[in-house]
Amino acid sequence: MTKEQCQKLVIDIISDIAPDEDISRIKPELRLRDQLQLDSMDFLDIVMELRKRHGIEVPEADYIQLASLESCANYLTPKFEAKA
Repeated sequence: MTKEQCQKLVIDIISDIAPDEDISRIKPELRLRDQLQLDSMDFLDIVMELRKRHGIEVPEADYIQLASLESCANYLTPKFEAKA
C-alpha cells in the first residue's frame, strides 16, 4: 500500500466518524486536530477502525504518530507492507 492509499484510508475513516467535517480541505502536513473538530474519542475511533477494518494494531504509545495525514501514512505504510 502506498502512502497516498494510507492517507485515503484514514480520510475514509474520518469521514465515517465525523461526517460533518469538510475533509476536502485537509492539508497532509498539518495536525488533524488543528484542522478538524476531532477530540480524543474520535482519535480512539480511528485507531479502533484501523484494527477492525484492516487488522492494524496501533499501541497507545504510538498514537502521536497519527497526528497528521502525513504522519499517519509514514506510520501505517510499513505496517500494511508487513501484513502483505
